[in-house]
Amino acid sequence: MVARSFSLRVALFSTLALAPVGVSAQTPTPRATAARPAPPAAWTAAPFVPLWTGTPPGGGFHAVAVPKDSPATFLRNIEQPGMRLFRPARANGASVLVIPGGAYDFLSIGNEGVDIAGRLNALGYTVYVLVYRLPGEGWANRADVPLQDAQRGLRMVRAAASKDGLDPHRVAVLGFSAGGHLAATLETDFAQSVYAPRDATDRIDARPDAAALIYPVIAAAAPFTHALSAERLLGKTPAPAAIARRSPAEHVTATTPPTFLLHAMDDGAVVPDNSMAMMTALRRAGRPVEAHFLTEGGHGFGVGSPTLPAGHWVEAFDRWLRRSFARPEAKG
Repeated sequence: MVARSFSLRVALFSTLALAPVGVSAQTPTPRATAARPAPPAAWTAAPFVPLWTGTPPGGGFHAVAVPKDSPATFLRNIEQPGMRLFRPARANGASVLVIPGGAYDFLSIGNEGVDIAGRLNALGYTVYVLVYRLPGEGWANRADVPLQDAQRGLRMVRAAASKDGLDPHRVAVLGFSAGGHLAATLETDFAQSVYAPRDATDRIDARPDAAALIYPVIAAAAPFTHALSAERLLGKTPAPAAIARRSPAEHVTATTPPTFLLHAMDDGAVVPDNSMAMMTALRRAGRPVEAHFLTEGGHGFGVGSPTLPAGHWVEAFDRWLRRSFARPEAKG
């Protein structure tokens, strides 16, 4: 999700409509329609790893209309979920599953995908950016669809780490905004049964070894939730039990992994009370937590501006993550 807009804007790819060859002089030539900008080259160049063979759980996808002015970095109409893989020049042995935000209405794959992957690659992390399904696009059990993809993605990242000579016990999840809600749901409900196992990968532990939540949505109800995120995930009139089931601060236990929190106090879209609630829950459960609350930064700043403190959190996260992975509980 981005700072300046929570409109229903997303990205699809369109082609330039050209006049057919051989049109006579008397035949009006169709007007060309402007092509939408392409996604960043770094995004399209990154290998795409599908999550599922065949139809994903809860089949029934239907495409939705996309505004003509939708940025290319806002993805929607995700019929085939998967992950974009970004490899570092020199791997440090750790992997990060990055979950972009977008109010569960689109995926912001620029500032919360390509940009963070580049920063983490430079530090040696192998990065997978999750292209997860959006709950309002026809899938059954809408509140479970993002978690299905997150669980499957984490399992696949762990399996790939073993295969590629990386450490399967140094796998973190990092989520932004609504993606932060999904990351928090994964770190608290990694064992929740939300889809029928399909293969050996689904027997792998889906618990991340560490979690980072960047200006996350945590509350699923007023007064602190982000209204559009909650509506897209749960529907317009969710039952209290449905709200409680997707309120991750209520699900923190002794098994919740170490957690890093970052939020700007001037965030007017997702209020910092969300991160405060998660911090309180983690402290009550005796779980390791590091929280950074910034004076300014607003919402959706991604890797942040280098002229503000919000532009230096990646380095703090790196130092925290290395310490977290060094704890005895992270050694498997």
